[in-house]
This record gives sequence, structure tokens and C-alpha cells, in this order.
Amino acid sequence: MPEAMGLEIICTGDEVLTGKIVNTNYSYISQKLEDVGLAVRWGTTVGDDRESLLRAFQLAAARADAVIVNGGLGPTVDDLSQEIAARAAGVELVLHEAWLTRMEEFFRRRSRTMPPNNRKQAMLPATAELIDNPIGTACGFALDIGRARFFFTPGVPRELRRMLEEQVIPRLLALSGLQAAIHLKRFHSYGLGESHVDSLLAGLEALVPDGSVKLGFRAHYPQLETKLTVRGADMDDVRRKLDPLAREVRKRLGNFIVAEDEETLEGIVLDALASHRASLSIVETFTGGQIAARLAHLPGAEAVFRRGVVARDLGEIRAAVGLDEATPTAEAVAGVARQRTGATHALAVLIDLDAGADRIDLGGTIHLAIATAQGVATRRSRILGGREWVRLGAVELALDCLRRHLLGLPVVERIDFEKT
Repeated sequence: MPEAMGLEIICTGDEVLTGKIVNTNYSYISQKLEDVGLAVRWGTTVGDDRESLLRAFQLAAARADAVIVNGGLGPTVDDLSQEIAARAAGVELVLHEAWLTRMEEFFRRRSRTMPPNNRKQAMLPATAELIDNPIGTACGFALDIGRARFFFTPGVPRELRRMLEEQVIPRLLALSGLQAAIHLKRFHSYGLGESHVDSLLAGLEALVPDGSVKLGFRAHYPQLETKLTVRGADMDDVRRKLDPLAREVRKRLGNFIVAEDEETLEGIVLDALASHRASLSIVETFTGGQIAARLAHLPGAEAVFRRGVVARDLGEIRAAVGLDEATPTAEAVAGVARQRTGATHALAVLIDLDAGADRIDLGGTIHLAIATAQGVATRRSRILGGREWVRLGAVELALDCLRRHLLGLPVVERIDFEKT
């Protein structure tokens, strides 16, 4: 099958159709497919109605090469995917004895008796290929309907994600004829907008002239994810192509890369503090404690995170850290917080919010200071865009400045989101 394989996603359920729940499964499936070079051409949402589902399956079967159906594999009366799949394929539903045994064991291990209606989940179209679900009772399955290969997946997000990545995507790649050796490299950056990064990385794909490299972006303010999808004859070939490209991305984006792949900015900060045998206290206003929240729950934080102070009023901040100044500066707050808590590092983030900052042309001024025994590093930044934009920007700026300070990088470096 050619690379331009026609893919469709069908999401089922009244709660999805009516907007009672946000359909995050669709975006997850679509992004994962795009990451491996498989583009979705059609997306359909359909409720728990037999005739509507049948028509959706028939339409997809006539226009798509492969279809992922999400939802409708549960034990209740409104879970209709197996029944309608069998009807669309013109085959009977049959009991899959091996899956029934698996479900009974699933309940037995949890000291529970399997309800009778769960037996429905082991009824599959006669021609179906079972797709394993190692963490739930809803097995997936695949079968041909018309010209298309259909893949049925559970609606529970964690079950869907594991099935999609481990079983459905490899089957789709084989069906498409694409090279199976593929790797997705991700760079997470803060401070550069999408168009700026696009221009900085111009010509990157051409460094591998055989067309096996795809550059992409996913903006989720305040960070930007830069993605490199690399194909090869095998993983050695992929690595041979990827290594010089990754070096080039690091060179061009420089200090603005905050993490790579599964790493997070807060994880990098915590690791840097731990490697220095350092400890941290945080004082923050307006952010609702989100700076501390990004760090304090991480494994190993108990050895590093000393204390967090959260308030909206500067008088409360002054009282909490024991300052006499009527209008304390971030520098003074960080210095006193470090001394009072005994931490090696103290981060203070004080925000002056414009009146009426719910308007996008208004914002706030962020006063930031990092205190250590060697002195205090400061950073001032002004961000426009309304309250939430300022809050998110302040949290990211604070963590990024702390990362920079710990790694010996410039704490003050102009960012695209900053206004003068």
C-alpha cells in the first residue's frame, strides 16, 4: 500500500458527541499517527445508535484504507462496537473462549466475581483478529470491512494508549508499506515562538536528502515541542541519520532547549539541584503555588525541596519570610528566604499584575531572583496576554531561569514572549 494511506478515526459515544466529555483520545491518536508519518484524512464522531454507527462504518469502509474505532467495547447495553462491526462485515458474533478466560482471571486476581454482562466483551466478529489489552477487560480487535482494515480500541485512555503504541501502530506501518525502523526525537524549548524556531531550523530536513526525515512542531504555550521523525532500513541507519541532526538542532536552538524526549523542565531542575547536593525554597505570588507544584511531587524532591511560600499580598510575603521592608524586592525576599529556611538556593517570583489583566493587551511584570551563598541573580520580564498567559509564562520563566542558573547559562536572555 502506498505511503499516502487513507486513515480515518471514528470516536463513539453519546458523551463524546454531546460534548459532556472532552475527546482527548482523538487528539492523542492523531498526534501519535502523525509522529510516525501516518496522516489522518477523516475524523468522525458518532453516538451510541446502531444505525448511525453502521452508517459511519460503511462510509469509512468505502473511502479509507484503515480505520481506528475508539470506544464502545465495554460491558453495558450502550457499548455497540462489536455488534455493529459484525453486522457491517456480514459475519456472526462468536464467543472468544480465550478472552473470556482472561477476563475471569482478571477478576479472580482482584478477589472479585465477574458480572454476567462482562461476558459480552468476549463476543467478537467471527473473522476478527484479537488485539490484546494487558491492563483491562476490553480486548481490541481488527477485521476487514469493505476495502478497509478496521482496528477497534477501548475508550479508557490508558488502555487505548498502550494498545495503540504497542499493537495498532506497528500493524498500520506494516499495512502502509513504510519502513518499520522509525524513531521520534523530541526537543522541548521555552522562549522561542513556533515561527522563529521554524526559521532557525530552515533546511534541516535537506541535510538527509533521501526524504526520510520529517520536521514538525507542537506548540503548547509556554513550551514548544520540536519533533524529528527519522526512518531507516534499521535502527542503526536511523541513528546514523539522527545523530548529526540532533546536534544541529541543539546548536541552532542553543540555551532555549529545556529538555529532550521524556525529560521535563522540572525534572532537569531537580536533577541539577540533586547533583549539586543543593536544596531549594520558593516564594511565589499570583502563580497559585504552581512553581512548587511542578517540583515538589517528583521522585527525589524530598531530599531537595525545603519550603514553599504562596501568597497574593506582599504584606503576607513580608511576614512569612520576616522582612521589614514595606515593599520588598524579589532580591530581598529570595535572600531572606534562603537564610530563614537553610536552603542553598531560594527562588522568589513576585508579579505586578496590570489592572484589568483579563484583557489580552494587558499583562504583568515578573520580578525574579535566585539567591545562593555566592549572591543573587535577578531577572525582570514583562508579558502581555491576560491573566492566564502571565501566570503560565511566569511559572515557566522561573523554572527556566533556575535551570539556567544551575547549568551555568545566562539567566537573562531575551525571549519571544517578552514585551518592552
